[in-house]
Amino acid sequence: MLAVDLLTRVSLATVLGVAIGLERQWRSRLAGLQTMALVSMGSALFLILGAYSFPDADPTRVAAQIVSGIGFLGAGVIMKQGLSITGLNTAATLWSTGAVGALAGAWLWREAIASAVIVVTVNLLLHPLAATMDRRRNWGGREQPPVNYLLTVVCREDDDTAMRASLIQTVSDPRLKLTSMRSAPAGPGTVEIRMGLSAAARDDTVLEAAVGALAVDARVQAVQWSVPDEDAAGLGRVP
Repeated sequence: MLAVDLLTRVSLATVLGVAIGLERQWRSRLAGLQTMALVSMGSALFLILGAYSFPDADPTRVAAQIVSGIGFLGAGVIMKQGLSITGLNTAATLWSTGAVGALAGAWLWREAIASAVIVVTVNLLLHPLAATMDRRRNWGGREQPPVNYLLTVVCREDDDTAMRASLIQTVSDPRLKLTSMRSAPAGPGTVEIRMGLSAAARDDTVLEAAVGALAVDARVQAVQWSVPDEDAAGLGRVP
């Protein structure tokens, strides 16, 4: 292969990787401009290496190894936080960028450019649609994951046992399932009782009713509820 041909293919792969990476960098994702450019360029180089440096080798085997190698990169950007999993879209973008680079390395330049445009368009246009769908949790037919609530009550240390029994009686709605209960010191002579609850569907009115009932109890110094697995957890607090 001529040096000019090699540089042209690698340059195209790099430019297309940069185009995809700009969108990722703009959204402040883990894999951004440099990562996408390097993935695309590396895929092109590996494909060229397999196709032209070893004439008797099967270039499709190199392409298959590119897919496997990028899979390790994708696994590095996927993170689990509570019940939420982040990084799947970035991992899929890395995988697609490798395919774009491989197309450029094979000098299927029309397909490479079209693929890069499609990747950027999908990330730009479908992101707002996906966010809108996530906000519309009441759409019919959508399956909802269980919701975990945390009810926290602060009382005197002497009232710990009695307050635990009172909590179980107060939160007796059949829609709620008790998952955990533990106490921890909250200050001199006070204790904080943390009660974990699970519900098949979110209904904050149940927790609000429990907070209202506990707020009038003279033994309760503070009471609050939250949804720990949410980024913006709903919160009700009565001092």
